[in-house]
Amino acid sequence: MKMVCYNKCMTNKEKFIEIYKDKIHREGADKFLEYLCSKHSDFFEAPASTRFHGNYKGGLVEHSLHVYECLKDYLERERCKNEYKMDYSDESIAIVALLHDICKINVYKESTRNKKVNGQWVQVPYYEFDDKIPFGHGEKSVYILQSYFHLTREEAFAIRYHMGFSNEDPARNVGYSFEHFPLSFALSTADMEATYFLDRTEE
Repeated sequence: MKMVCYNKCMTNKEKFIEIYKDKIHREGADKFLEYLCSKHSDFFEAPASTRFHGNYKGGLVEHSLHVYECLKDYLERERCKNEYKMDYSDESIAIVALLHDICKINVYKESTRNKKVNGQWVQVPYYEFDDKIPFGHGEKSVYILQSYFHLTREEAFAIRYHMGFSNEDPARNVGYSFEHFPLSFALSTADMEATYFLDRTEE
């Protein structure tokens, strides 16, 4: 698997764009990158959540890069390659990892709330959730992506069920996705690893 060696001084936005351009060449993908970089998308500034992992400006792109690194590492394991026969193109890996959470674009709004600091109430910034396209989570990411370029069935299932059993999806559906589309399990594992071990949470 070809590795992208990006400069450590690069911003997360620059890293994301470099990997995207190097790995993703599907028809229509260039138009989606244009959208991500446009004034109509806050992907590179948005948080990954309101209260938990990546709950700060730029948290979403940072989380996406973490998931990409975790997924690549997971799929490089000998057991995954030789016993589980997990063999995916660089493009598929980049698509599902970098773009699994695009459902979060334009849904977090900056606001303020009161918080007691050293016995005094002060106003502190925070994000509130306001989704104008309430189409679900993973399914919303699939819906948005497929309006720009084609996803394979396995890519679509991986993105759709990347939350694994931590979401409100029927366990039977999640289990089916993991069993029949192993990339789904791999992405969910990478997402949890990034969330709990790499992403920061700001108080």
